[in-house]
Amino acid sequence: MNETTETGVAEAIEGMETRCGFVAIIGRPNAGKSTLMNALLGEHLSIVTPRAQTTWVPVKGILTRGAEQMIFVDTPGLLSAPSDLLHHSLLEAVSMGVRDADVVLLLLDPTWEISDAEREALQVAATNGRHPLVVAVNKVDEASPGAAERERIWVRETLGQEPLSISAANGEGLEALLAGLSACLPVGPFLFPEDEVGTAPVRFFVAELVRETVFEVFRDEIPWSVLPRVEAFKEGGTDGGGRTYIQVTLHVERESQKGILVGEGGQMIRRVGTISRRKIEEFLGEPVYLELWVKVMARWRKKKAELRRMGLPVPEEGDARS
Repeated sequence: MNETTETGVAEAIEGMETRCGFVAIIGRPNAGKSTLMNALLGEHLSIVTPRAQTTWVPVKGILTRGAEQMIFVDTPGLLSAPSDLLHHSLLEAVSMGVRDADVVLLLLDPTWEISDAEREALQVAATNGRHPLVVAVNKVDEASPGAAERERIWVRETLGQEPLSISAANGEGLEALLAGLSACLPVGPFLFPEDEVGTAPVRFFVAELVRETVFEVFRDEIPWSVLPRVEAFKEGGTDGGGRTYIQVTLHVERESQKGILVGEGGQMIRRVGTISRRKIEEFLGEPVYLELWVKVMARWRKKKAELRRMGLPVPEEGDARS
C-alpha cells in the first residue's frame, strides 16, 4: 500500500464510527489461548508449549482492522483447585481480566475430558459480569466429532449459546470468530496506535522467550520452578562486542533444581541459552549477546513481593494459602 492509499484509508476511518474494546481470552490450561492470540495477531507475543499452565502474567495483544481495535488479553489457565500462592495469583489474574474486559471469549478444548469442578470454574468465570460472551470450541481438527459435539451441547445447555468451531493451529474458523467478537465491541476511540501490537516492554518478552525455552528443554517440575528475570539490557553494549547485551537470571527454589538446570559441565544451561538467543534475535530483528545465570531464591512461588514484581495480582488473604 503506497503513502497516498494509506492516507486515504486513514481519512476514511477518521470519518467513521470506531469500535474498541478489551477481549479477555479464558479457558482451562492448555486450551490453546496463547496459540489463538498469536494466530489472530500474526505475531509471537504469548509463549506456547505443549505443557499446561505456561502463561503466568496476562499478555495483551492489539489487533486493529479498519474501524475496529481489539485488545486481546491472554489470561492464565483456569484452575479449579489452586495449590499455592502463585496459583491463587494466577486465578486472581483471570478474574481481573474478566472484570476489566468489554468482551469475554471462552475457549474450550474438546481433546481433554474435564471434571465437573473444572466445568463449574469455567462457567463461573465466563459469566462473572455483564459483558458479552463469545464461546469457541478449539482444536476441532484434532478432536473426534463426538468430543466436539459434547462441548457444544454443554455450551447450549449451560450458557444458552451456539458456540463457534475453530482451530487456532490451522486458522479454521478464525474469520467467523473475529466477526463474532467485532459485533460485541463497544463504540469508542482507539486506545493504541494502529501499528502497535503489544503493550509489554521488550524486557518482558525476552524473559518470556527464555521461560518458553525452559519449558521446551526440561520436564517434571523444573519449568514451573524457574523464574527468569532480565537484569541487564544494553543496546550495542561493549559486553556484547557491539551486539545488544542481555543478562538474564533464572531463579529456582532449590539447589537440586539449580543443578538440573545447569547440567553436567553447564551443558543444559548452554542449550537453553543457544535456543533462547535465536528466539530473541528473531524477535528483536538483530544479533544479541545473551548471558544466563542461575540462582536459588527459596520459595519464590510463595512470596508476595516476587509475585507482584512479576506483575501478578496477589490476593490479600494469600498468606493463609501459601
